[in-house]
Amino acid sequence: MLTDQTVILCGGRGTRLVPITDTVPKPMVPVCGRPFLEHLLEQLRGEGITEVILLTGYLGDVIQRHFGDGSSFGMKITYSLGPEEWDTGRRLWEARHLLKEHFFLLYGDNYATFLADRVEKIFLKHGRLGCLSLHVRSRNANIRCTPEGLVDEYDRSRASTRLNAVEIGYMLLSRRVFEFYRQPDCSFSAILERLAREGQLAGYLVGDVYYSVSDLERLRITEQYLTPKKILLIDRDGTINEKAPRGEYITRWEDFRFIPSIVEAMKQFAAQGWSFIVISNQAGVGRGVMSAEQVWEIDRRMVEDLAGEGVTILRSYYCLHHWTEECSCRKPRPGLLLQASRDFLLPLPRTWYIGDDPRDCTAAWEAGCQAAYLGEFHELEPLPAEQRPQLLLHELSEMLELLPDSEKQSV
Repeated sequence: MLTDQTVILCGGRGTRLVPITDTVPKPMVPVCGRPFLEHLLEQLRGEGITEVILLTGYLGDVIQRHFGDGSSFGMKITYSLGPEEWDTGRRLWEARHLLKEHFFLLYGDNYATFLADRVEKIFLKHGRLGCLSLHVRSRNANIRCTPEGLVDEYDRSRASTRLNAVEIGYMLLSRRVFEFYRQPDCSFSAILERLAREGQLAGYLVGDVYYSVSDLERLRITEQYLTPKKILLIDRDGTINEKAPRGEYITRWEDFRFIPSIVEAMKQFAAQGWSFIVISNQAGVGRGVMSAEQVWEIDRRMVEDLAGEGVTILRSYYCLHHWTEECSCRKPRPGLLLQASRDFLLPLPRTWYIGDDPRDCTAAWEAGCQAAYLGEFHELEPLPAEQRPQLLLHELSEMLELLPDSEKQSV
């Protein structure tokens, strides 16, 4: 990695979280029984980041007492403490002597899918002074990102009609950003605005939405998102049931054949509290070979039969488009996985997708999800190394033993 150092802005008062923030600073509000900031540090540690600088302000001593030097969290934590009234630009300026040549910068109240190596790859590709993590948005946006991945406009007023994304933190920066300061007392967004104007920012588009603890309603949703869930995403044809011959489709329930070993494994998972979400391509509809009604009738019968075996299918997502259509939902594109994440508040980096086609692995990688592949290794050889699955299975039942203990309990 280019850097293992991350700076987190933790100085906010959190007025929209009163009365909670009467006694704790905003990054320390409880989420799932522990401070929100712990979830951020856990996420960073999972990305191989071990050095963190916390820029504290309001009730900063509460943060420092809780985290200390970071050793109990498997990290090295240092602090830069400033008055509550300091703006974000000033907080970063005062910590500049602690910073390496490159560093990640996070906001202490946002949480999103963070794939550090991908942000770094975009940063290096474009050779700018910063790479921002962005979420595509048509309304209330503050960024314009070009199709080439360059940020050419940053509008704090959000008034421009050209804006197409919102900046969510999780940015990689060069220390040279301090050359764009005119004075220390400023919002860091003013620095980003200047960098964009000078063509010094790239953007990494995060497919999933982001979450926040900035107000009470967002805090409630973020708690639901970070609450551990035992949900597995799973493909259908070739995984749950026998595939039709190449170029053909299962068009009638009478032709649907469960794979007995898969159903038995799903029952074992269900006995341990797991549920499933089905994600499948059904291009037969787009090709005119079958109707959407046929797809959903087969799905209804499948779900009913599995329920009779004690297996819960929470929802099924199908791409019905022809493969020549430029949709975002047909695998290997990740659209359906991202939709499932939004609908069920699933953190995708802690969620597994099970499939039997290399395209399933690519879709999982694109979404930032973990992949379990049912098949042989040689079938995966065409895939780039980074898109290959975390688990290679001959039988789904093997997954129960291969899952890390922490994920058996919490995914």
